[in-house]
Amino acid sequence: MSKVKITVIKKFNPIDVFGHEVYSTSGTKITRCGAFDEGQEFIVDHIEKMPDGFCGWAWRDIYKDLSVLYFGGNFNRHEEGVQHTTCSDGRKPVCFKLERIN
Repeated sequence: MSKVKITVIKKFNPIDVFGHEVYSTSGTKITRCGAFDEGQEFIVDHIEKMPDGFCGWAWRDIYKDLSVLYFGGNFNRHEEGVQHTTCSDGRKPVCFKLERIN
């Protein structure tokens, strides 16, 4: 098994996605994801344990790509051991870079 570094590349807000502000049904303005900071890094050395402070929703979204790298697989990309992926929150997505490290 390999370790995988997760780096938060970019956080988008609803204006980036829709071109205008978005509000919840209760009237609260939706902003960028508050769970992460751009540039923040997490190291996964045991795939069955989500890193402390990681968003559970995002963890489920990236888990399939994380698993491939963790178990030594690769994607058909320009760089072995690397995958870019996002969480599935369509209002305020977060982009991640996953890198297998030794």
